Amino acid sequence: MAHSAPSTRPSGLPAGPEEPSIGSLVQSAMADVSTLIRSEVELAKAEVGASVKKVGIGGGLIAAGGVMLAFSSIFLFIGIAELITWLGLARWIAYLIVFGGLVLVGALVILVGIRTTKKFRKPERTIETLKDLPDVMRREAPGQRQHDLPVVRGGEIVKTDPHTRLG
Repeated sequence: MAHSAPSTRPSGLPAGPEEPSIGSLVQSAMADVSTLIRSEVELAKAEVGASVKKVGIGGGLIAAGGVMLAFSSIFLFIGIAELITWLGLARWIAYLIVFGGLVLVGALVILVGIRTTKKFRKPERTIETLKDLPDVMRREAPGQRQHDLPVVRGGEIVKTDPHTRLG
């Protein structure tokens, strides 16, 4: 049996049976990191929650203002119709002209909205990487991974072997 010098702690005291093992230190560190992450998530939720409430109130006020402006526009269109009657047309014809103009503008806005929404594309790359996520998240021993890892390079998804070096 080889003779070894007794190990000492940084304080100079000899190491005894009360010193924790590396496994228990790692377990404790993992628990501390987990607690820290949970605390950070809770802090972020609290901060974002207050901001979201303010944004919600602001959004409600903007919507209320928009409704009031929409109702006030009725009087603008009545004024335009009355202006047309002042030019010599019958009142019902003037109101019909304003109505037709509003219907035309509304239809054009709807068509532009439809064309804009048809241009929406689903996030295909994200969907593809999410499909690969269960394979990637499977726990395997270091150096024993049997599945390719998805990597995004230049906006394209590339599957690479984790054992090869990227140059």
